Amino acid sequence: MTATRTEKKRKSDSAAATQQGDPTLNLELLRSMLLQRRFEERCAEAYALGKIGGFCHLYIGQEAVSTGALSMLRPDDYVITTYRDHGPALARGMTPRAVMAELFGRQDGCARGKGGSMHMFDTNTNFLGGHGIVGGHVPIATGVGFAIKYRGGDQVIVCFMGESVVNTGAFHEALNMAGLWKLPCVFIIENNRYGMGTALERASAIHDIYERGAAYNMPRNQCDGQDVFAVRQAVGEAVERARKEQIPTLLEVRTYRFMGHSMSDAVSGTYRPKSELEEYMKRDPITLLRTHMQEAGQLTDEQLQKLDEELKAIVQDSWDFAESSPELPVEALYEDVYADTTT
Repeated sequence: MTATRTEKKRKSDSAAATQQGDPTLNLELLRSMLLQRRFEERCAEAYALGKIGGFCHLYIGQEAVSTGALSMLRPDDYVITTYRDHGPALARGMTPRAVMAELFGRQDGCARGKGGSMHMFDTNTNFLGGHGIVGGHVPIATGVGFAIKYRGGDQVIVCFMGESVVNTGAFHEALNMAGLWKLPCVFIIENNRYGMGTALERASAIHDIYERGAAYNMPRNQCDGQDVFAVRQAVGEAVERARKEQIPTLLEVRTYRFMGHSMSDAVSGTYRPKSELEEYMKRDPITLLRTHMQEAGQLTDEQLQKLDEELKAIVQDSWDFAESSPELPVEALYEDVYADTTT
């Protein structure tokens, strides 16, 4: 007998409650989110000191999205994202040393210092990059989904994107093909409300943008991106659907960035009022998880302080490593231009 929608929801709610009660899992989630926060805070400092050049887009405030989503994947699954990629790279398992060295433009960076802030890549974790062109990576995700299906695998690809991507032609073409060919893709819109300085309401005819998935006959959902458990539940359902049925999903995760669009614009006062930022900061994803754990008796103040000190030391180590890493010689400009097909 097929389960009714109510029965399915009860099972889903029960599973979510079980997850929230797992202290080991919760500590792993907190560790991932707090590492991203401490790392990004030091990135802001490094950028102000001129140690990081070019663009630099911080992930502060959105940590529950990457942590929740990527905690539902297997090591052989794939991840692709936008230029706001430091957090997802760390959440996927890239080493802070490799990420920081890349930010510093050094030889030991994950892309030998040639990519910088927007272009983190790591074959060891199937992290297929940060990409600088808005929407340009979505067709790549669809292509990876096609490759998985063509080869007969059961992996999935998670594709993160900002809400501004939904107004690009590449988004529509890629989702149409994924829906038409039934590809194992999970498209996650990180709706932080602003595309640079433009509010979503000024740019999209519909405000519940996950509904755009209806045009491609694609399952779609929306969840609270400040609640790591809500993200895990929504992404978990989408991943299971992609893995078992090879059906794509469009998921809108409502979140908020606590910093400017990049390090080049103000945190507030230009296109968003300070009062709005303060209101959203009351739902800091790290604070929400920490409070949940403390109220459940899973975390003491002493344990939190010890964890925080450990992560700060890891980030400091990544800074020291990046500073000591050599810069590439000019001759290296002509290396890594073409893929090595001899191995």
